[in-house]
Amino acid sequence: MTAASDISRKGASRPGKPPFREALLSAADFSRLSAFIMSELGIKMPDVKKSLLESRLRKRLRALNIDSFKDYCDYLFSPWGMKNELVHAIDMVTTNKTDFFREPYHFDFLSRAALPDLARKGAGARRPLSVWSAGCSSGEEPYTLAIVLSEFSRRFPGFDFSITATDISARVLDAARNAIYREERIAPVSMELRKRYFLKSKDRARRLVMASPELRGRVNFKRLNLMDEDLGFANLDVIFCRNVVIYFDRETQLRLFRKLCGCLGPGGYLFIGHSETMTGLDLKFEKVGQSIYRRVR
Repeated sequence: MTAASDISRKGASRPGKPPFREALLSAADFSRLSAFIMSELGIKMPDVKKSLLESRLRKRLRALNIDSFKDYCDYLFSPWGMKNELVHAIDMVTTNKTDFFREPYHFDFLSRAALPDLARKGAGARRPLSVWSAGCSSGEEPYTLAIVLSEFSRRFPGFDFSITATDISARVLDAARNAIYREERIAPVSMELRKRYFLKSKDRARRLVMASPELRGRVNFKRLNLMDEDLGFANLDVIFCRNVVIYFDRETQLRLFRKLCGCLGPGGYLFIGHSETMTGLDLKFEKVGQSIYRRVR
């Protein structure tokens, strides 16, 4: 019997045990899961998050027809589970909240100050300007970046750029690649930019839009865990890593900021969330705006 069929067989309701919809997460299983989430994802899971984790993972118990969290943990931490279930567990644990032109000050600064500064140094002309959207979720941030950079290139012919967008969640990356959104999701986008960069569904009752082929072609999506030792980037010009480190403890934040610094070239810009800060950390950055930093050496 295969591991998949075995887990399905184990998941069938058994006499004397509550059905999976009533399963409760024990302190021991929460400890196993929270330790794993911290080590693999860097995300803090204090005791107050127990009910949240229980609620989210119960969806996986239902999907797999498993009737206890202990059985689910045994499955998840098995070789078969690490191969087949881990990606689904990550999707349940991670929070994905984003909007087009979220924290608009950042995009204004990028267009008004950072891009002209980088262009004067040859980025975008002698070589494509390189941008990384880390923790890109369902694509709103990297497509916003593509709009801003495309608009800049309209004013400066010959300016070229590349955008890489990463997330640990395979589910949201699929949504980002599809680039289909409810019309209300693009409310922050001006009418002029909507006409230029989005296509409306032919079925107007569905009220859906899709990013234009030009916009989709500007962004390369790939799965990446920010806890990996080697993030695979070097000499980048701009990094957007916003509302990501807020879930990490201070030690994990410092490690990630150091890695991000190593991914940027001298003079490169790092944008973080408005509630995040690098104050008090010994890093090679100078603050140049609200939650905006530039690598100085």
